[in-house]
Amino acid sequence: MTDWLQGTVIERRQWADGLFSLRFDAPLAEFKAGQFVRIALDIDGERVGRPYSLVNAPHEPLLEIYFNVVEGGPLSPHLAALEPGDTLWLGSTANGFMTLDELPEARHLWMLATGTGIGPFLSILKTDAPWTRFERIVLGHSVKHASELAYRELIESLRTAHGDQLRYVPLVTRETVPGTLGQRIPATLASGALEAQAGIPLTPESAHVMLCGNSTMITDVTEELAKRALRRHRRREPGHITTEKYH
Repeated sequence: MTDWLQGTVIERRQWADGLFSLRFDAPLAEFKAGQFVRIALDIDGERVGRPYSLVNAPHEPLLEIYFNVVEGGPLSPHLAALEPGDTLWLGSTANGFMTLDELPEARHLWMLATGTGIGPFLSILKTDAPWTRFERIVLGHSVKHASELAYRELIESLRTAHGDQLRYVPLVTRETVPGTLGQRIPATLASGALEAQAGIPLTPESAHVMLCGNSTMITDVTEELAKRALRRHRRREPGHITTEKYH
């Protein structure tokens, strides 16, 4: 049985049509950057919960989730309707293995996300650990429309703070936007466009790849990387690819 904590919404932000973030105050126990927590609301006499990755770093005072509204979904439309001062529930512990301490050693870290899958990567990038551990970090974010490229101010602040150590590669697949790649992540890997934009090669000798987002992207990218001899990472069998599926 889940032990629930009560949280208070501090801020709601709408980034684009159907894309929201919530910042809330709650006494969550210590967690690792990249983990997720179960969020719930009481709806029609039932407590409805779903896992959401935390966008905030462990040292930040407020918790934050970034999510898309699923039309007709049991929880996300209700979350999107919350206002500051409203309450929600969350599990008392965070979980998940999308964390740096689960990764083997590598020179370059590739963080490739679709949609709201960028959330746990931002949590990690707001900590000191990746900047002291990796020579180069590539953050690739694929969305359908440019309006969905959320958290740009945060990403720009990270680029300012870390310079060429961070390579940000936005991908917009359903409209032409200058400065972005116009194909899905698997296609840009196959063509070499992603590496060209990042300015570094993606090889098994130098890279670890973290994938977060929809299952189709993860499957297709994993297959594309397998052509380069990159394989899934497991504790008992170290590899090059760490994944987290959102649906």
